Amino acid sequence: MKLLILAFLVAGAYGCGLPTFPPVVTRVVGGDDVRPNSWPWQVSLQYRSSNGNFYHTCGGTLISSTWVLTAAHCISSRNTYRVYLGKHSLNTNNEPGSIAISPSKIIVHENWDSYRIRNDIALIKLQSPVSISDSIMPACLPDSGYVLPHNAPCYVTGWGRLWTNGPLADVLQQALLPVVSYSTCSRSDWWGNLVTQSMICAGGDGQLASCNGDSGGPLNCQNADGSWDVHGVVSFGSSMGCNYYKKPSVFTRVSAYISWINNVMTTN
Repeated sequence: MKLLILAFLVAGAYGCGLPTFPPVVTRVVGGDDVRPNSWPWQVSLQYRSSNGNFYHTCGGTLISSTWVLTAAHCISSRNTYRVYLGKHSLNTNNEPGSIAISPSKIIVHENWDSYRIRNDIALIKLQSPVSISDSIMPACLPDSGYVLPHNAPCYVTGWGRLWTNGPLADVLQQALLPVVSYSTCSRSDWWGNLVTQSMICAGGDGQLASCNGDSGGPLNCQNADGSWDVHGVVSFGSSMGCNYYKKPSVFTRVSAYISWINNVMTTN
């Protein structure tokens, strides 16, 4: 899969999932400001307000020089969007190495079911290819069908609210969210039958989780060779609060949609 994604990249010395400035991560659960440019595939999906200004609404993941992965629930036909790449601080204009690009196409999964939250995945084609750099670089994607083991250490990143009903973060955040197996997450006192095997649960310890504003963003998991795969797309959490016990963050499992991603990218 990594070879396929690399075929879409502009020529150069960059690959996927290997930041020039690696993230500073620990195996201790905690939320932190990130090292600048350490998650160079993270994007801010922004919508244009009636006042003409653009505002952050969701996260996303650059997966090639022209394609961004996000959640279907982030997309509305009523909105005009732009994709901001290379961002660290949402409230800082003209950050070195950052660029805003309009979409040329937005493809929401044809079986997206907003009522049951199924197939919560979408792809955005950029109007022009982005130049791969230290601050803008695609993530790798996992092998088709791969399922992460229970307690695998993965990191959610985004500018989502720092606590329930709190403000959006200014600076990009990261948090360790250990994976919760489907057999645990589908228990009746966890998420029950709302989760499927095409989803990933992570967190649920009552401490950290993705929150409003993180939707569409990546669940990043490191490979043995040091590269990072994006295994999940932030989909939903508990209405009782972002960090509710036994209600982990739920992600669309990217490895369940590799053939869909490949088909959309090659036919558009």
